[in-house]
Amino acid sequence: MYLRAAPLIQRGCAPSLYLSTLSPMRLSRPLAPTIGWRRVWREYRALARDPLYLIALVAAALFVLAAILYPLIATLGQAASSEGARVLGDVLRRPVYHRIILNTLVMGLLVAGVGTGVGFLLAFVQVRVAAPAWLKRFIHLTALVPVVSPPFAVAVATIVLFGRSGLITYGVFGARTDIYGLPGLTIVMTLSFFTVAYLSLSGLLRGLDPAMDEAATNLGASRWHQFRTVTLPMLLPGLGSSFLLLFVEAVADLGNPLVLGGNFTVLATRLYLAIVGEYDLTSGSVLSVVLLIPSVLLYFLQWRLATRASVVTITGKPTGRVLLITDKRAVIPLVGAATAIALFIVLIYGTLLVGAFVMSLGVNNTFTLKNFEFVLLGYGAEAMIDTSFMSAIATPLAGVLGMVIAFLVVRGRFLGRSALDLGTMLGIAVPGTIFGIGYLLAFNNPTTLGGVTLIPKLTGGAAVLGGALAIVMVYVIRSTPAGLRAGVAALQQIDPAIEEASVSLGADQALTFRKVTLPLIRPAFFSGLIYAFARSMTTVSAILFLTTPETRIMTQQILNETEAGRFGNAFAYVVVLIAIVLVVIGLLSLLIGLSTGAEREAVQTP
Repeated sequence: MYLRAAPLIQRGCAPSLYLSTLSPMRLSRPLAPTIGWRRVWREYRALARDPLYLIALVAAALFVLAAILYPLIATLGQAASSEGARVLGDVLRRPVYHRIILNTLVMGLLVAGVGTGVGFLLAFVQVRVAAPAWLKRFIHLTALVPVVSPPFAVAVATIVLFGRSGLITYGVFGARTDIYGLPGLTIVMTLSFFTVAYLSLSGLLRGLDPAMDEAATNLGASRWHQFRTVTLPMLLPGLGSSFLLLFVEAVADLGNPLVLGGNFTVLATRLYLAIVGEYDLTSGSVLSVVLLIPSVLLYFLQWRLATRASVVTITGKPTGRVLLITDKRAVIPLVGAATAIALFIVLIYGTLLVGAFVMSLGVNNTFTLKNFEFVLLGYGAEAMIDTSFMSAIATPLAGVLGMVIAFLVVRGRFLGRSALDLGTMLGIAVPGTIFGIGYLLAFNNPTTLGGVTLIPKLTGGAAVLGGALAIVMVYVIRSTPAGLRAGVAALQQIDPAIEEASVSLGADQALTFRKVTLPLIRPAFFSGLIYAFARSMTTVSAILFLTTPETRIMTQQILNETEAGRFGNAFAYVVVLIAIVLVVIGLLSLLIGLSTGAEREAVQTP
């Protein structure tokens, strides 16, 4: 009986209304779900009675179709052409492509394994190991730094420190080491992406019920036996999810392999060379499909694992007190390793900061402000303004879209909610490079129907606003999924009866969302805004093919300055970009605090 009622309860319906109508004879076997077209027609006819609600649904559907699915279909169509079939045959037959695919898989596995291990180590020290509070705070803050910097900023500093003429390898030890290739990529990509695993696993560790550890201790289990038989099995879904997500991030990354790949070619760099070096859109499309299939499958597999990673306790909430590890034989190596990683991150970003204020770090260490003059007043000023302006446009669009789609997915009663959710999540599941190629194929010429222009030309030198609109669209599709997930999580914690009461008092769905729902999910909305701005400012793979002389992007300029060997300018770009992101995050966090404080004051006022 209760299994039959569960879907109805999830839809916000009162269970008593349905339990009374269930026949005992029919409970002996599950009822197969059926979809009646009359019911679907009634659902959408009901939506038409609320114009704003219907407009929101149509806008969300058009967003998914035009901005996400259409470019992907254009890429798949190009790859499925006769020329694409020939290129695919070459990819499957030629040993050089076999080596490129193998390189990609090996790099992805190494980065995923090492990155998950580093994230778990820092999370475990943060939650389960006895250490000074200030040291834990230091480790936590340093672990968050890679989130607000371009993904290949670590690669630039690594070259200066550990390259053939590196400040440490050659300057201190006199060794001419080759950091390029797989070893360097593993180091820099681990430091660039491990924060994802750290945040996920630290949340899971805090969610474990301490009573289970206490029970194991009372039964005489050692801390190692307790960790191996109790804690680790409960974390396996989270570890698997983090591993798969880091694998997808690694194989889809383009900036780091371009800067530090050397002769170690992966699919992302070969795809980039096919488009930029050879202007072979067909080869780029075929390689995109080769990269797309495992990336999307593994992303949604980790998403599935992530949904199972929450640990449910019998009592409903954690009880007891966390037993921190105090044995020095375990504390010293664990805290020492975590501190070493944090200090290495400080070394990397300290190099970026110092390098921005000298002529040429390691060659001419004379203090100068010319690098910042180049970025703030010279050639780079336009890139800084363009990037900030387009990110500022994309951020509220992504935030609002994320909340609206979350509301439609969680509270809507219509056929296609799951498809809307899945389509939106493709914005982050698909590697950014593939979206860059898809936008070139889909929007390089106007889209017309019967002589009417439906979608104008968005890419290329003669595009609308010099291609800025296409870049904003890419920013939005890459940022909306995070807001969607935050909104879904927040809405699932709100009792639907609150919104039903508003509707019962005569408010439509749009008014209810604006006056009742949105204030309750304000923290999730601001979190989506923070992620959207940081993601827009630091993305590179998705927009490399879309920039024009009229639209300069900071991440592309950093890449250009790095390839030209002007590391001082690249460092100054990175410092300015991080400063802009931190200032905006600070302002948004201040807004969250002010809005929360005002809300509490309003509640406490009689």
